[in-house]
Amino acid sequence: MATSLINNKRARGLFYQALLIGALAALIGAGWRNAVVNMEARGIPMGFSFWDETAGFAINQSLIDYSAVSTYGRAFWVGLCNTLLVSAISIALATPLGFAVGVARLSHNWILAKVALLYVEVMRNTPLLLQLLFWYNAVLKSLPGPRQSLDWGGLVLANNRGLYLPRPEFGEGAWAIAPALAAGVVAALVYAAHARRRQNLTGERAPIAWFAVGAILLPVAAAYFATGRPVDFSLARLQGFNLTGGLQLHPEFAALVFGLVTYTAGFIAEIVRAGVLAVSHGQTEAASALGLSRGQLMKLVVVPQALRLVIPPLTSQYLNIVKNSSLAVFVGYPDLVLIFAGTVLNQTHAAVQVMAITMAVYLAISLVIALALNIFNARFALKER
Repeated sequence: MATSLINNKRARGLFYQALLIGALAALIGAGWRNAVVNMEARGIPMGFSFWDETAGFAINQSLIDYSAVSTYGRAFWVGLCNTLLVSAISIALATPLGFAVGVARLSHNWILAKVALLYVEVMRNTPLLLQLLFWYNAVLKSLPGPRQSLDWGGLVLANNRGLYLPRPEFGEGAWAIAPALAAGVVAALVYAAHARRRQNLTGERAPIAWFAVGAILLPVAAAYFATGRPVDFSLARLQGFNLTGGLQLHPEFAALVFGLVTYTAGFIAEIVRAGVLAVSHGQTEAASALGLSRGQLMKLVVVPQALRLVIPPLTSQYLNIVKNSSLAVFVGYPDLVLIFAGTVLNQTHAAVQVMAITMAVYLAISLVIALALNIFNARFALKER
C-alpha cells in the first residue's frame, strides 16, 4: 500500500504540497505569535479599538466633513477619498495626453515628432519624485502672491497658494438636471448600438458622435432653463490679502496631479506608438486605396486594431498611477499614506493593523481597475470563429 502511494506521482505531489502548506502555516503562525508577544510587551494595541478614538489632528484638504475631533476611522475615509480623487483625475488626464503624444511621435511633421520624442525621453528617464518636487518647489511655489495672481480671463487664477477654478453652485431645482443627463446618455447609448447593428447589416455609417452630443446637451439645456437656471459659477476674486470664492486647488494637490499626469503620459505614449506600429502596413495601404484621409485612417482602421495591444499594458500604467500617488507624502498632499499610514500610525502605534488595512486598500483598488479594464479589453479582443 505504502509502496503504491510512493510510486503514485499524483499522491506524491499532493503530499509535497501539503508539506509546503504546513510549513507556510507554521511560519506565519510563528511570525504572528512573535508580533503579538512583542506588541503586548510594549503596550501596543492589537485590536481596532483605536478606530473610534478622537484623532486630534487637522487635515487641510478633505472631500468629506472632518475636524480635529473626528475619529481615526473618519481620517481613514478622508485619506481614501483624497487618494481616489487624485488617482481618478490623473488617469483621466494622462490618457488623452499620452495618446496625443504617442500619435505625435508618428507624425510626418519633423518638429512635432521630435518635440514628442524629447517629451517622452525626459519623462521616462527622470525619477517621478524629482518631477513632483520640480512641480511643487520650482513651478507652483515660485508663482506670485495672491495680489499678483496670474489671470486667465478672470476664470482661472494661479498664485503660490494654488489654482483657482470656477466652482459650480447648485440652487433649487438643480436636481432635475441629473435625470435629464442620465436620459440623454441612455438615448445616446441606445442610438449607438442601433447604428452599429445597421452598419454591420448595410455598411452605412451614422453620425453617432453628433447625435450623442445633441442627445446629451439638449435635455440638459432644457432642464437648465426650465428650472430657472439653478446652476451658477463662483469665481475667485481678490478680497484683502487673499482670494475668496471659486474652487481652490492647493499647490500640493496640483503638483501631485501634474507630476503623475506628465510622467505617466510618457509611458502611455510609447505604448500607443507601439500599438499603432503593430498594425499591419497592408491595412493602412488598403485604407488609403479606398480614399480615406489620414484622420479617418487612424480613427476607423488603425486605432481600433491598436487598442487590442494597447489596453493590456495600459492597465499597468493605471495601476502605477494609483500606487505612485503614495508619493504625495513628499509634497504634503494628505492622501491615504500620509494620513493613515503616517499620522494615525505614529499616534496609535498600531503598525500591524494600519499597514494591513493600507495594503488591503491599495490591493482592492488595483483589482477593481484591472477587472474593469479586462472587461473593456474583452470587447476588442480577437474572437475565434
